[in-house]
Amino acid sequence: MTESAALLPGTLDLLILKAVSLGRLHGYGVLLRLEQISGGALQIQQGALYPALYRLEQQGLIESEWGTSDNNRRAKFYRLTPTGRARLGDETASWNRLADAIAMALGTTRGEV
Repeated sequence: MTESAALLPGTLDLLILKAVSLGRLHGYGVLLRLEQISGGALQIQQGALYPALYRLEQQGLIESEWGTSDNNRRAKFYRLTPTGRARLGDETASWNRLADAIAMALGTTRGEV
């Protein structure tokens, strides 16, 4: 069983953009996709997801349209906009630079300083 990981502040929007970049999803589908692509380590609460989806849509990073879900219910489906795709690229690069710097700092031994 995979141990859950806590989200760092500011990472939810990036993760939603990534999930939506992989294909058109409804809100609950975003939750499932994030759990899937994180190997079960990330479990987002609906109370955090839906305000974030609204915020990203207001910023023009995602857009939505109504459709029918797999269980035949009306659902709002989200997809990335060109602006959202650009933001995802920028944020991913920034995150990777930060993660590399932290890994380097944490990997430093006493003899290296």
